[in-house]
Amino acid sequence: MDGVTSTWTEPANTPLALLLLGQGTDPASERGVDCPGDLPAPSDPDLVARATAAKAALGDRVFVLGHHYQRDEVIQFADVTGDSFKLAREAAAKPDAEFIVFCGVHFMAESADILTSAAQQVILPDLAAGCSMADMAVLGQVETAWEQFTDLGIAGDVVPVTYMNSSADIKGFVGRNGGVVCTSSNAERALRWAYEQGQKVFFLPDQHLGRNTAVLEMGFDLDDCVLYDPHKPQGGLTAEQLRDAKMILWRGHCSVHGRFTIDSVREVRERVPGVNVLVHPECRHEVVRAADYVGSTEYIIKALDAAPAGSAWAVGTELNLVRRLALAHPDKQIMFLDRTVCYCSTMNRIDLPHLVWALEELVAGRVPNQITVDEDTAKYARVALDQMLALP
Repeated sequence: MDGVTSTWTEPANTPLALLLLGQGTDPASERGVDCPGDLPAPSDPDLVARATAAKAALGDRVFVLGHHYQRDEVIQFADVTGDSFKLAREAAAKPDAEFIVFCGVHFMAESADILTSAAQQVILPDLAAGCSMADMAVLGQVETAWEQFTDLGIAGDVVPVTYMNSSADIKGFVGRNGGVVCTSSNAERALRWAYEQGQKVFFLPDQHLGRNTAVLEMGFDLDDCVLYDPHKPQGGLTAEQLRDAKMILWRGHCSVHGRFTIDSVREVRERVPGVNVLVHPECRHEVVRAADYVGSTEYIIKALDAAPAGSAWAVGTELNLVRRLALAHPDKQIMFLDRTVCYCSTMNRIDLPHLVWALEELVAGRVPNQITVDEDTAKYARVALDQMLALP
């Protein structure tokens, strides 16, 4: 393949994928997608000029953050791109910016609000940009599970660990109970710290990251992990299972990364001899085991940047990022691991019309869609985040 310039092949569209791209609506299921005021039409040919003008008018008062999974039309206006934690830290490092416009999803904007000063205001261009994984761990359900652990007499041995992809409420719960936040990059370090504090870990909300880290990086057996389902009595587990478990996994997952299957890996290996399979640790355990390389979003980007010309890569993560990487490296054959489109639906809620609307509202002196975390929750969430920053 050396010397061969590859071209990006777009996965096949589906009716659902077109809906997620805004090419269609489903009023029965969509909530919060309307903005007060006039939202520019997606077909407006002046959107780029309007975004440019609004951003210029705001100058240093605004700082625009763009998550890697955002559309290109939005990313072009980001002052910084990165994963969720990197972006929250970048916001905190910009104390002079009056407005933080977070092109990502709700939990990310919450983290930015927690880490920035009271003088700064965090804006999410579309309040419908949530996270299905974060929404799978509701505070009341988590507190009910903890009460069960207390009744069994094991709560004192359990250390809660939550993935960054969780709500401020869950981060606050973890901070109150002596736990830590982790990212996909430092999950192993966070777990090793947790096992120095107690005998068990309660891992929220992504079962796959917790299982993959425990089994593949720490040498646990699959039998050491149990899955707590908040929709079943007692989590669907017996007292004996909870007492014996080393890792209690919350039943949550990423709807994008959970889509990749072992069949996807087999199919691409048959179709592209010598292909390198690179996946995110939020993927299912059998997919991660079958991959050649596993790592966070930042790891994936660096791996493809460093890959030799002519090499072939099938990447199991969000499609916007995979396409962007493929176009940035035309000397490498970079493809999406699945044969059909799979966007992060809520990330795609942030489009150019919503960004233009948010910026123009700020220019007009109005603050739209401000994300705020109450003082008590922010205090304990910061405890868990600070513990992560202090990891050895």
